[in-house]
Amino acid sequence: MDFSEFGLHPDLLDGIDALNFTTATPIQEKAIPLILQGKDLIGIAQTGTGKTAAFVLPIIHMIMESGESDFIQALVIVPTRELAMQIDQAVEAYSYFTGVSSIAIYGGGSGKDFARGREALTRGADIVIATPGRLISHINMGYVDFSRLRFLVLDEADRMLDMGFLPDLTRIIDNLNPKRQSLLFSATMPQGVMRLAKGLLRNPETVSIALSKPAEGVSQSAYMLNDRQKMPLITDILKGRSGERILIFSSTKQVVAQLYQRLKAKNFHAGMISSDLEQADREQVMLAFRNRQVDILVATDVLSRGIDVEGIDLVINYDVPRDAEDYVHRIGRTARAARKGAALTLVSHPDLQRFKRIEKLIGNEIPKLPVPSHLASLADAPHRKPHGGRDEGKKRPPRGRGDGKRPGGRRRRGKGGTKSGPPKDNN
Repeated sequence: MDFSEFGLHPDLLDGIDALNFTTATPIQEKAIPLILQGKDLIGIAQTGTGKTAAFVLPIIHMIMESGESDFIQALVIVPTRELAMQIDQAVEAYSYFTGVSSIAIYGGGSGKDFARGREALTRGADIVIATPGRLISHINMGYVDFSRLRFLVLDEADRMLDMGFLPDLTRIIDNLNPKRQSLLFSATMPQGVMRLAKGLLRNPETVSIALSKPAEGVSQSAYMLNDRQKMPLITDILKGRSGERILIFSSTKQVVAQLYQRLKAKNFHAGMISSDLEQADREQVMLAFRNRQVDILVATDVLSRGIDVEGIDLVINYDVPRDAEDYVHRIGRTARAARKGAALTLVSHPDLQRFKRIEKLIGNEIPKLPVPSHLASLADAPHRKPHGGRDEGKKRPPRGRGDGKRPGGRRRRGKGGTKSGPPKDNN
């Protein structure tokens, strides 16, 4: 379906045309007409399907048609500052010829950023995109007026509930115009999101697009290996992909920092993003990545949702994500908008069960690639624990007597004279 068929305002169509968009994605084709009819909506769609435009375009159109501009007309609530910035940039691009105003309000900025948000909230920006915590901070100051709000959008509702935002969401919703039109978007529909939807929406229509399936353009594969082989393998992969734009994900910010330092030591043009970085530093790194000043970006799952950077050629999962859904979101950073891309996952023995859950979720077995022969010597090498720990596989000699008994004849618990128990997951 062509965008011209939706009956959108001509000035809005000029913005869409300037971005070289002509044909709507499935989520846009199904959702936009329902939103224009004023219906509440549940949209189930993963990132990369075009859902941002699915709610932004009809909202901009209806704001233009109303002719009003002296109050906050639309509120979009999102889980992360990166997604808030991403949606704000999309609104700015689509509304370039329309005069519709927007602002992103999120935590982690300076006092100047807070003051700018306060001014926009009191003056009345047309569209406000906000993270729950920072919006609550403004609401607590007593100057936020949502009594005339026309549109509420909750984007990535499942993620917000995972992050514990339900109390903040409830408080925010209590301050809104009860006669608003409400739209809820989520990649999954667990019980918590369903309860939220029932309490938030009125007779909603439901649109579901390709739930929990990677984009068809992503070529997926995996390596079965041990931790000692991971960094040498990544080095081999990156050397053969000079000039490509690559994302490397890890579940922990400690590993992200280590990977970044190792890549820099090997003279790769790399950057990193994790929650340890100040907001200004994160924005600078993202700008460098978008402008191809940085080829490789190492990140935690803070970047796995909602970030749209054109032309990412490869996603590498340094470790298997804890949540199978996060795998879909990670690899969804490539092969966007019908492009092609590749995703590689490094699977060590402790990650096998998580990896099997991913294959079950996506309904396919991910092809396994052979580890290069020159890395085979690392397969059985003793692996040292971080911070100078002892080699894995070597038993610590018992203290005291050499027969495995404590002084006084009491035998130690466990097998072989050592304490037993499951290994801790330090991820």
